Amino acid sequence: MHVIRHTEDMAPENRSGVVALGNFDGVHIGHQQVIGRACQLASAAGSPSGALIFEPHPQQYFFPERPFFRLTPFRAKTRLLEKLGINFLAALPFDVRMAERSAESFVTDILVAGLGVSHIVVGYDFRFGKGRAGDGALLQAMGADLGFEVTIVDEVKSGEDTYSSTRIRDRLSEGDPAGAARLLGHWWSVETHVVMGDQRGRTIGFPTINLPLEEHVEPALGAYAVRILIEDGPHKGTYDGVANVGRRPTFNKADVLLEAHLFDFSGDLYGAHAAISFVEFLRPEQKFDGLESLQAQIAKDSEAARGLLKDLQEPWMSPKT
Repeated sequence: MHVIRHTEDMAPENRSGVVALGNFDGVHIGHQQVIGRACQLASAAGSPSGALIFEPHPQQYFFPERPFFRLTPFRAKTRLLEKLGINFLAALPFDVRMAERSAESFVTDILVAGLGVSHIVVGYDFRFGKGRAGDGALLQAMGADLGFEVTIVDEVKSGEDTYSSTRIRDRLSEGDPAGAARLLGHWWSVETHVVMGDQRGRTIGFPTINLPLEEHVEPALGAYAVRILIEDGPHKGTYDGVANVGRRPTFNKADVLLEAHLFDFSGDLYGAHAAISFVEFLRPEQKFDGLESLQAQIAKDSEAARGLLKDLQEPWMSPKT
């Protein structure tokens, strides 16, 4: 997949493509329908398929004081979009120029002149341009004049539940990563670099890697069964484990940290890039009366996590178009 950050970097072979538009935070099942439709139309037309997103997310630009909310920061989103099979990703900077750009200018300057689109695919609720003035109807009207087609994908539901990033954040805040996965079509994960911790875990027989949440939304505090992908270095590979998201009240800490213990692993992972997939919530965070009781609880959590994760496959759902 070819990634561009500016329209002038658009490769000639990717012009005249079918492009899905959206923020795609989480790349959930609803998003997968939009992107899957773009890939299907591109294949039928013999055209390249692509997606256009903004980076940073527009909400980060307009509301920088708000807590982190993203399900998938840029690297994670790129990995998921590539898995869906698009040929290129236009990750355009969302800055003051983009924020002030009218919907009509976005169509003529970015979509037509910049990307050279032949077909646009959007979700039913997609909005764009200054003041969110643009929508699918405007795209269809301008496409008729400027020579590109538009497909609007209807709302996608699971029973009475709409697939949406907001509902997924709600599931995570409620300690329901399995429910979030059913809406995402894949496990929710935190992707970041391993940092130096206080190394207390190794003194009680459960060494951990420490990972800052950075731009990720904060899930419910507590213990989780997790699957850990180490993406680089000599220990590259996938491991099962148990993780804790919390303030570590036993040690009177206040900052939220993600700590993960990898089963049957020994080695140094400092600086490695890791993706921690949250599979199941085990228990809320609690304060222990000492290291011995903490050690006993981690042993129980590890046993429970091993049972849950044995032979478990990630629930990646292919787009239905």
